[in-house]
Amino acid sequence: MSEYPKFKLPDNQTIFIEQTDKDLATKNDHNFRYAYFKTIAKGGKSLIQSCRDMHLNRVICYKSLLPEFADDEIEQKRLLREARVSAIFQHPNTVPTYELGRDNKGHYYFTMKLIHGYTLREIFDYRERYDLSQLVEIIIQVTQALQCAHSHGVIHRDIKPENILIGPYGEVLLLDWGLAKVWDKKGKQSPIEDEIPIGNIEDPAMTGHQKLQGTPFYMSPEQIARDPDIDSRTDIYSLGIILYEALTGRPPAEGELIDQVIQSTLHDIPPKPSELTENIPPMLENTVMTCLKKSADERVQTTAELVRLLQQNWSLI
Repeated sequence: MSEYPKFKLPDNQTIFIEQTDKDLATKNDHNFRYAYFKTIAKGGKSLIQSCRDMHLNRVICYKSLLPEFADDEIEQKRLLREARVSAIFQHPNTVPTYELGRDNKGHYYFTMKLIHGYTLREIFDYRERYDLSQLVEIIIQVTQALQCAHSHGVIHRDIKPENILIGPYGEVLLLDWGLAKVWDKKGKQSPIEDEIPIGNIEDPAMTGHQKLQGTPFYMSPEQIARDPDIDSRTDIYSLGIILYEALTGRPPAEGELIDQVIQSTLHDIPPKPSELTENIPPMLENTVMTCLKKSADERVQTTAELVRLLQQNWSLI
């Protein structure tokens, strides 16, 4: 059986007393709490950096909005929601959130654990190196994170391989809760859920600003249709797509342009995995095809049920 690739961790991991016993400043100046910023990634709306927490003497992850979105009220709300959702969960398969605040310009940021690793997309790029049981175990852990989220009345809405990180010790983390959907106590959704329709986009894997929120290849039919009654079963559809890709090496929807992908998702019945590749366990094939039903009522209904199905000895069924 293949093993996860070995990661080269940062040098100088030894902890010394000069680090642990250093006194805090007598006067707390927020401007000097974080230092030595380095850009890790730029998203469509956000900037992710590493930096050193000078109080706790550790390198952490610092997420903020790009300058052009820093004063955008909708994106501010989304950043607040992302930070608080992940902080409330405290699940082993989500990234720990440390602090939420404003910088010296009054702009929102939050800090979280810095994880080195590979995304599931990078692993799928070398899928032939992995045993199917390893890929299914990753999906099980993502499903368990979603089970926690759904139990809190939250749906993720942006499940995709790029948002799943496998760490150096085999930990699996579901990232990016920026599109998470929540409701108020009366069951109403937030005004920020209203989206602007989209047209043709050359890259169907993009998640963009002022477009249908989500990533087309991994969206459910009801998410594409912007169904106001969308529920947790949209995440189950997205998990079905990832499981399909783990089995076959390709997503179930076809198309090079976003309109083609959307039409395929809405209307095409994807081929069974066994029609595309050999040695597909029937139990897994039945599970993935059920998750991909166009009607949410016909799918696997809960993440708990999906975990149970994936944990069966499907290699013998």
